[in-house]
Amino acid sequence: MDKLSQMMTEYQDMPLRDVVFHTLRKGILRGDLKPDERLMEIRLADRLGVSRTPIREAIRMLQLEGLVINIPRKGAHVAKITEKDLKDVLEVRTGLEDLSVRLACERITPEQIALLREAANQFEAATVTEQLIELAEADESFHALIYEATRNDRLVQMLNNIKDQMYRYRVEYLKDVESRELLIEEHKSLCDLLEKRDADAAARLMYQHIQRQEEYILHTLSGDKS
Repeated sequence: MDKLSQMMTEYQDMPLRDVVFHTLRKGILRGDLKPDERLMEIRLADRLGVSRTPIREAIRMLQLEGLVINIPRKGAHVAKITEKDLKDVLEVRTGLEDLSVRLACERITPEQIALLREAANQFEAATVTEQLIELAEADESFHALIYEATRNDRLVQMLNNIKDQMYRYRVEYLKDVESRELLIEEHKSLCDLLEKRDADAAARLMYQHIQRQEEYILHTLSGDKS
């Protein structure tokens, strides 16, 4: 069973069309379906064990999200990661993360600090495995604890709405070994600053973290990783 067909089990309680949509969407966001890869209905139907109809419907829905583009005479392809997409998402994330870390500084409990430190340690341990998906999920879990500490359900909802859009960029960033080592230190520093309730310093660190991510991925997109 390949990764795509394994993902289908996560959505088994949904109608088939939605199962296929969420499976393909997750495959794109996690990089199992690569940027510019052609999405051939027959091949995908065989991989997922379904007919071509739900595949066709899912591709149409993915086009509306901008994750798939239709190229004349070439068919549907996974959309490439573009500079504008990256900047759009990170501009939104920068504002939301700034608010979240400031609120967390005010409201985080000692128990949540302990959980955050544990999550930072789990991320560091995951760097040994070289499994990018596991790393990305560990990084997501760390940030999710900060969001939870805000006690602002609306803010958490908004951050969760862009989480999937960030996944492609997060995985790309984590391919770089130096970036992982830097993230380990940033996570530890954020824990310290949140415990000290130093909102300004925590917000500056979060901003720098997002800026470094943007710079690295832009270099990757341009073919310059120096």
